[in-house]
Amino acid sequence: MDDVIRQLRVTPLNRSVISSRGDYVLYWMTAARRTTWSFALDHAIAQARSLGRPLVVFEALRAGYPWASDRFHAFVMQGMADNARAFAAAEVTYIPYVEPEPGRGAGLVEALAKRACVVITDEQPGFFLPRMLAAAAVRIDVRVEQVDGNGIVPLRSTDRAFATAASFRRQLQKMIVPHLVARPAAEPLADLPSGARGGEVPGRVLGRWRSASLATDRDTLARLPIDHLVAPVSYRGGATAGAAVVDDFIDHRLAQYADDRNDPDGDASSGLSPYLHFGHVSAHAVAARVWNAARWDVTRVLGARVTGSRTGWWGLPASSEAFLDQLVTWRELGYGFCFHRPDHAQWSALPAWARATLDAHASDHRPELYSRKLLEEARTADPIWNAAQRQLVADGRIQNYLRMLWGKKILEWSRTPRAALATMIELNNKYAVDGRDPNSYTGILWTLGLFDRAWGPVRPIFGTVRYMSSASTARKLQLRDYLRRWS
Repeated sequence: MDDVIRQLRVTPLNRSVISSRGDYVLYWMTAARRTTWSFALDHAIAQARSLGRPLVVFEALRAGYPWASDRFHAFVMQGMADNARAFAAAEVTYIPYVEPEPGRGAGLVEALAKRACVVITDEQPGFFLPRMLAAAAVRIDVRVEQVDGNGIVPLRSTDRAFATAASFRRQLQKMIVPHLVARPAAEPLADLPSGARGGEVPGRVLGRWRSASLATDRDTLARLPIDHLVAPVSYRGGATAGAAVVDDFIDHRLAQYADDRNDPDGDASSGLSPYLHFGHVSAHAVAARVWNAARWDVTRVLGARVTGSRTGWWGLPASSEAFLDQLVTWRELGYGFCFHRPDHAQWSALPAWARATLDAHASDHRPELYSRKLLEEARTADPIWNAAQRQLVADGRIQNYLRMLWGKKILEWSRTPRAALATMIELNNKYAVDGRDPNSYTGILWTLGLFDRAWGPVRPIFGTVRYMSSASTARKLQLRDYLRRWS
């Protein structure tokens, strides 16, 4: 990273200094859970090289986080197993810690930091991570630096949350070029200095804080104090599985993405959201595969006129441009919103016009009202919505277009719009593998008017919030195979 990019991506979390007396550089892996394409790992290696100390990597999985379940634990632990193999091959000390019961891991980070020169960690603006890192940094006596590797552009490259994708896209086109060049290393462990290998951690630390097994079979998961009713999904987590999904998408579905990504029966969506959420795959790695497949380089946008258009600016095939608009514009719009808006999971995060129109229609008659339990169990009179909910419960995701309908119908079937928001967050965060992500929250809020404008005519319940119906969805999409599968 050059100095300008480093100032945007690396932020100190405390006022302590780097210690020259420490035994190692500690990388506390919390969000970029991978060994490739990682600004945080790059920075940790650079610090190890500069200080002449070995690198120690610590990756933990708490037991008591909200919505902890077999589903999320298995996905993360499969990634930890991938990381263990990669770090072992590079002879880097890696400490995976699966907390055997809530609170048992308390003090472990501080114990590891006592022997560190500096602690490097990841920055992610959602869920409990910002609070966790801030609280830990206060208790650590050496410098703690968080590294933003969330997207192509750093979170601090903008000074506000943008109200629409169009306004953010225009800003991106003005400033993105330097960040297209400043990429993380694709294989940082391949250029590891010899002194960064073989760091030693005090045995008393490893003896006091013993990890649960990394195995993800049913019996092992059953011994953990988490929700066992939310079962693991059929697809594996981890960097190895994520890289295979990237390859499969680029090779077999990217060319149809513009036309078929919203088609449930011929779905051309990428399937990458769970891997991006848990940091098993980097947005830089995915973008690089898109660019390489089209033999694209940054010279195509040097000096390009800022248009704010969704198509044409990149100089790529239509499907590649459509996918990059999702990966870069929409994904990073959501991350930036959550970074600049601490209330991003709350009613107050909606634009004023949306709150006003929904409040004005909060007492409108609802044709049907369903309890959260009935919704969770997909027991409504709407077969399309039921299928989407069953897919969420079983597969941990909802087909792209139907995810929007899913949220709109919950608004229609809830006593108040605030109750609808709470239900969407609960069901999504409990079952979606990419739940709790900044884009999950902004996607939910989108169904209530975020990043959108007022639409006419004024409708009951919705007011001027964009309306969707199952009848119009059935006319627009081919749903036969989808309904057969999820009914």
